[in-house]
Amino acid sequence: MTVSEHRSALTEPSEPPLSAPLGLSFDYTRSTGPVLGQFFTALRERRIVGVRGSDGRVYVPPAEYDPVTYEQLTEIVPVASVGTVVSWSWQPEPLEGQPLDTPFAWALIKLDGADVPLLHAVAAEGPKAISAGTRVHVHWAEETVGAITDIAYFAIGEDPEPVEQRSDDRDPVSMVITPIALEIQHSASHPESAYLRAFKEGKLLGARTGTDGKVYFPAREADPATGRQLTDYVELPDTGTITTFAIINIPFQGQKIKPPYVAAYVLLDGADIPFLTLVSDVDAADVRMGMRVQAVWKPREEWTYGMENIEYFRPTGEPDADYDTYKHHL
Repeated sequence: MTVSEHRSALTEPSEPPLSAPLGLSFDYTRSTGPVLGQFFTALRERRIVGVRGSDGRVYVPPAEYDPVTYEQLTEIVPVASVGTVVSWSWQPEPLEGQPLDTPFAWALIKLDGADVPLLHAVAAEGPKAISAGTRVHVHWAEETVGAITDIAYFAIGEDPEPVEQRSDDRDPVSMVITPIALEIQHSASHPESAYLRAFKEGKLLGARTGTDGKVYFPAREADPATGRQLTDYVELPDTGTITTFAIINIPFQGQKIKPPYVAAYVLLDGADIPFLTLVSDVDAADVRMGMRVQAVWKPREEWTYGMENIEYFRPTGEPDADYDTYKHHL
């Protein structure tokens, strides 16, 4: 491949932008500290505790610091698993990950013995079955682990559920892991859409301002140095030069490649900005700055709209590029 000006339906402004759902998720891990640790440990044992503030009020969930004096709180207070609905809102169409998969109410519930309400789900037959003042009780999860989800939901009724006493020789809860997930509908800009459509055809598309501007890959909306719109699309070859790299030796959660492996910035021939990718088919110890590499593409039938069409880059066997050719692109 060689660098060339690119004019096709891919880059026509009349083409509608690409749009697709974008999912973001991670596990948020935090230490509980002495106060929340007792709260989560109690939940694991099917009990509920709060903490008493300097003004005598009992907070559930417990606050770590007094909202009045800002001093650390330490007095743990047991409260009931039965309480009163203070206010509520109906959830007619539950979302994935919510406590119930049938319509339910979100409610602020003041447990007996507490002064500050707790937000949780209430199972109700319909919005007419719940109101401010409705008495509710905890329905515990089948298996408790030391998390707020140990309260599966609240059920309507005055009487608490019988709790089976179980011996638990596990250590007190000191860490909690909370899954975080967000899904949005992402609509790509015109340059981004052109760049993604080009990938579907096995092409690498950059962009620049005018005929003498810097070539950016991936194509973007504007030149970050000048703020000027990138107007000219450039088809780039799938060969380039390693400018900098890192050898990944340490395993981590979610890692899909067994260490050691190389993550490198590759400057495509004809581009002015390197991009991060994988380098393989070479011993990690032999990777070096200036090494010439070429893309290894997945089979054509697996091509989609994105960088994953390229599995990795591998050495071409050419002599290394002279340092002066890429020293301004590090």
